Amino acid sequence: MLEEDKGTTGITIRNLYKIFGANPKAHIDAVRNGMTKAELNARHGHVLGLRDINIDMPAGHIQVVMGLSGSGKSTLIRHINRLIDPTAGEVLIDGADVVKMNAAELRAFRRHKTAMVFQKFALLPHRTVLENVVYGLEIQGVARAKQLEAARRWIARVGLEGFEDNYPNQLSGGMQQRVGLARALANDAPILLMDEAFSALDPLIRMDMQSVLLDLQKEIRKTVVFITHDLDEALRLGDRIAILRNGQIVQQGTGQDIVMKPADDYIASFVQHVNRGRVIVVEAIMKPGMHDKGAGLPLVPQGTILEHAARIMTERRIGALHVQDADGKPMGYVDMQSIIAAMVTPAGP
Repeated sequence: MLEEDKGTTGITIRNLYKIFGANPKAHIDAVRNGMTKAELNARHGHVLGLRDINIDMPAGHIQVVMGLSGSGKSTLIRHINRLIDPTAGEVLIDGADVVKMNAAELRAFRRHKTAMVFQKFALLPHRTVLENVVYGLEIQGVARAKQLEAARRWIARVGLEGFEDNYPNQLSGGMQQRVGLARALANDAPILLMDEAFSALDPLIRMDMQSVLLDLQKEIRKTVVFITHDLDEALRLGDRIAILRNGQIVQQGTGQDIVMKPADDYIASFVQHVNRGRVIVVEAIMKPGMHDKGAGLPLVPQGTILEHAARIMTERRIGALHVQDADGKPMGYVDMQSIIAAMVTPAGP
C-alpha cells in the first residue's frame, strides 16, 4: 500500500455516478439496482457515464486512469475539479467534498488546489511562452515579479530556457506540451490533472515527455491524475492504475498487480503482450532465505525489475542474485529460471 506524502493532498472518490440526460436523478436508483448502460439508453434515452466509482488516490503519487474511448476516464477526471457535476457521490480532498462547494469555494479550489494539462495543449496563441506560463498566476493575483520568477524557473525545468519569447506556433508539439506542463507547475497546486496529455505527440516525443514527468515528480511530489488509453504509458507512469470499461472500474492496483493477476479476460487481453520483465520486480518472485552459493552472490535492491536483474546475471555469468530491503538486509533470492518463467508466462485471470 502506498503511503501518502505528508504536506501533500490526496483524493478520495466514493460512490460516484454520472448519468447524462434531461433528468438523471430520476434514474439513479435504477442504475444502482443494476440497470445496464444499454438498458438506460434504450428505455430512457440517458447515457451512463460512470457507475459506482471508488478510488483512493494517495498524495504525492501518480494515479493513472486507463481505458478505451468511451470508458469514462475523461469524465472521471473532470469530476475532480468539478468541470462536470456528478449525479451522486463524493470527491473528497483535504476533508472537503468538492461536490458540495459553493461557487466561491469552487473557484478558490480550482485556482489554488488543482492545475490541468490538456491533450490539445490549450495554449493562448497570442501570448509568448513566458506569458502563457504566467497566466494562472495572473488569475491568482500573484505579484508580477513572483510571476516571472516562477515562470522562468519552470520553463527552465521543462527544458525550454531560451524560448521564453517564442509564440506557440513557433514550437513543435512536444515543446508546446512542455509549455502546458510548465504553466500547470507554475501554479504550485498540489493536484495535477493530466487528460491524455501526451496522446497527441509522436511516439518518441511522447516517451520523452513521460521521462520529463517522471523526473519532475521525483522533485515535486504532486498528486498526479493521469488519463491515458495506452497500457505501456500507464505501466511506465502509474504508481497505481485504475482500468475503466463502460464507466466502471474493472481493476485497480499497481502495474505489477494488473500484469501478474488480471481480474478477468478483458484485462488479460490488455496485458498479454506487455514486456513483463519491465513491470515485475524481484521481490514478487523471490524465494526466501539464502541461495546455495551463499553470501558470494551480488545484492540488488527491492524494486529492481526482472529485466535489469537478468542483465546483471548475464553480464556476471551467475545464476542468482540476493534481494535486499530498504535497510540493506537480505530478503531472499531470485534465480534465472524463475525470472524467465515470470517473463514468459502468459497472463491469465
